Amino acid sequence: MTSIRSASPTLALPGLPLDAVRAASEHQLPQTKSIDPDKAREVAKDFEAVFLSQYIGFMFQGVKTDGMFGGGTGEDIFRSLLVQEYGKLVAERGGIGIADAVLSQMLRMQGESR
Repeated sequence: MTSIRSASPTLALPGLPLDAVRAASEHQLPQTKSIDPDKAREVAKDFEAVFLSQYIGFMFQGVKTDGMFGGGTGEDIFRSLLVQEYGKLVAERGGIGIADAVLSQMLRMQGESR
């Protein structure tokens, strides 16, 4: 059995640099650049918005549509867009704290403290 350390570069996983494979085999994380805190906050807010959209979407599953003029594929599509916008609005206006937790974990993984 060939170990990763003695493997040739052709045995590396597709799309994964060989030095990253070696670092993982030695239980070390490859050195990465520090992330921009503003960009990280934006990503954390986007994550919270997606989570809230999914959560709000479950609340709308039990809502009945109007009789003759409601329902159908069109209403399903527009309801999903409405739910997505609700999630974005809640996240933009402070959210429920998920973005803060995700941001602190992202910064902690980079070795930075907030």
